[in-house]
Amino acid sequence: MDKGFAMEKFWEHKTLSQMTHDEWEAVCDGCGLCCLVKLVDADTEELLYTRIVCRLMERGTCRCSDYDNRLEKVSDCVQFTPDTIGDIDWLPESCGYVRLAAGKKLSPWHPLLSGDPKSVHESGISIMDWSVLETEENMADPIDYIIEDPVDLSAPKEN
Repeated sequence: MDKGFAMEKFWEHKTLSQMTHDEWEAVCDGCGLCCLVKLVDADTEELLYTRIVCRLMERGTCRCSDYDNRLEKVSDCVQFTPDTIGDIDWLPESCGYVRLAAGKKLSPWHPLLSGDPKSVHESGISIMDWSVLETEENMADPIDYIIEDPVDLSAPKEN
């Protein structure tokens, strides 16, 4: 990570919509929680999270293996923008985009603050240790992989 980039602390004086493309991308903490397969209960319309993560996820880094082409390769992949981030209600409170949009500070473990992209994993706020990669087999019966709340599997929530 470019230390000079983080030293600017652009996130403290720019809104999400004022950020450059590179600044916007740097706000992603690399947790991978947004790439979990989610289901909707047909009866209650409740959103259910699974331990299954998108087939493009590199679990060793929690980064997309084909980020530039993900929207074409994964039909339900969602592109976050400053205009849509507030409408996406399934992102965790720990998400850098969600925190900044709500007027909160980045979490202390965020790579922009720590200077280390591994800090998100070391703090327990990532899918790295408990997710399973999407396969035809687990997608045939994803109900077996439902979890209560992915954030509950991570470190405690912050204010």
